[in-house]
Amino acid sequence: MLPELVKTDIVTVLQTALAPAFLLVALGSMLNIFTGRLARVIDRSRLVQGRYLETEGEEHILCVSELRDLQLRIKYVNSAIYFSVLSAIVVCILIGLLFLMGLTNNPALAQIVAGAFTVAVIFLSVALIQFSREVRTGIRDFMIREEYLERSDRDK
Repeated sequence: MLPELVKTDIVTVLQTALAPAFLLVALGSMLNIFTGRLARVIDRSRLVQGRYLETEGEEHILCVSELRDLQLRIKYVNSAIYFSVLSAIVVCILIGLLFLMGLTNNPALAQIVAGAFTVAVIFLSVALIQFSREVRTGIRDFMIREEYLERSDRDK
């Protein structure tokens, strides 16, 4: 049997580690979204690549332009996935450090814990920035072309 003091310490450590655990769940959800986006971009690039040889003139120029943007989108979302995974790894290390700090009562670990949390948030921020870049590139690609918008005189 564990002494009562150790049981209390473990409960306190578990409660402290709960916040980073929620961050880990959020990162997992983000990774799910990012991989879904990556799959859609890859599917779209395969479709456009299939049309590449069949197009000429203006349509071919638009096809090449879209392929370039799709390549950028793949790069951005892949980067977002990479930084999300890095953030998740740092959060796992952070949870381990919290347990170590709580069970050893070593206050020197506090700065390392704070640093790990800061690094995790920085990686998360970079992932979100890259995801934002991917979304903006995707929106730019799928804006409705002007020739399809039959505008009246009052719309101009």
